[in-house]
Order: sequence, then C-alpha cells, then structure tokens
Amino acid sequence: MKIGILSKRTTMFTGKMKDFFENLGNSVKIYTAENLCVNNSLFENDFYIMKSKQLNFLYAGYYLVENNIVVIPNPEISRKHKDRLEAHFLIKNANLFYPQIYLGTLEALQNNLKETDFPLITKPLMGSGSKGVKIINSFKDLNSLKNDVIYLEQFINGTHYIVYFISDEICSLEKLPLKNEHSKMKKINTTKDIEEVVIKWKTKYNLLFGHLDIVREEKTNKSAAA
Repeated sequence: MKIGILSKRTTMFTGKMKDFFENLGNSVKIYTAENLCVNNSLFENDFYIMKSKQLNFLYAGYYLVENNIVVIPNPEISRKHKDRLEAHFLIKNANLFYPQIYLGTLEALQNNLKETDFPLITKPLMGSGSKGVKIINSFKDLNSLKNDVIYLEQFINGTHYIVYFISDEICSLEKLPLKNEHSKMKKINTTKDIEEVVIKWKTKYNLLFGHLDIVREEKTNKSAAA
C-alpha cells in the first residue's frame, strides 16, 4: 500500500510513523510545506494521514477527500479542532468539562469583563498548540491586545497535562502551564480521570490518534479539556 503523510516535519512522531508503516511493507511518502503541491500528483497514494492542521495540509485533505481518497483524520474535523471557537463546542458536545470563554472586540470585552474574571488566557482564533497563547492578568494586559476580535478563556489553576493517544494506547505527560509540546515534560501514569476524558473525546469523533491538553483543576479536582 502507498501511504502519504501530511506533516510540518519529517522527524519525531512523523518519522516514527513512517518507520512503522514501512516495516509492515508499505511505501510511505511525507509531504511537508517544501514538497506539497495540491494537484493530481497526490493521487499516487492509496490514503493519507494528516499529521498537521496547518491550512496548506487542510486544503490538501479537502482536495483528496473530494477525489475519493481517504484521509485520516477527516480534514473537516481537523479544521474544527484548529478553530478555537469550534473546538470549544466540540469539547462541550463530547460532554467534557471545559473553561468559560469570552469572545469580542477589545471595547466589548472592556465593557463586559470584571476584575474577578481574571486571570484569563488569550489564544489565536485559528491555531493549535501554545503558539500565540499568553496569560492576561488584568485590564492593563487586556488593553495591550491588538486583534480585531479577541478570544479569551478562563485560566484554570491546576496541574497541566498533554496526553497523546493512538488507538487504545495513551501516553500522559505533565507540563508547565502554557508550554508547548516541545518543552520539557514529565511522563506519568495515566490516571482514570484522564483516561475517561480521552476515551470520550476519541469515541465521540472517531479519532484513531491525536492529543489533548488537559488541566486537573486544583479546587474541584475535575479534569478539563483546554
């Protein structure tokens, strides 16, 4: 079988996937931003794995699906995961605990937020991971934001995790708040509450692999998908 992988890089997890499938006798080609051209040349592969949710890979995914080539995960689900607001509703619809959100212009947020609502986290409306994510402790911090529309989330005080899953295998890592997946982390045993969050998430959206940022709230001990 010929497999294509849509990914930002050829190393790390993508490289391990390539090795795994090649060891099973498959032919694997990795498409990065440098060699991806969305045209009929993509039809040489039998199916694709979408490792990155960057727009160029999403567009490739849509193109392939429209031409009856299987892409895993489905590019429409991947796009919704990249959209912060849609991702919020995906989490909600999976019946998971989630942070309160605020969305509006700077003026609207200034008029509606209270001092007791802080601290908050600002995130780009389109994106994943921790790029562009920062904590907002006060109106002074809020006033420094320049976006036309600002997306904010309640900051959950607790222990932060990034949890990877492939089929039924789950790997949990404890990390510092707001740090990305490339920062130094500590591997831990997956607890029952984290396992339940992951199972709900992947079952609801039929995901074969992926990851979740999870925070165990200090006061309530609830685990929230963030």
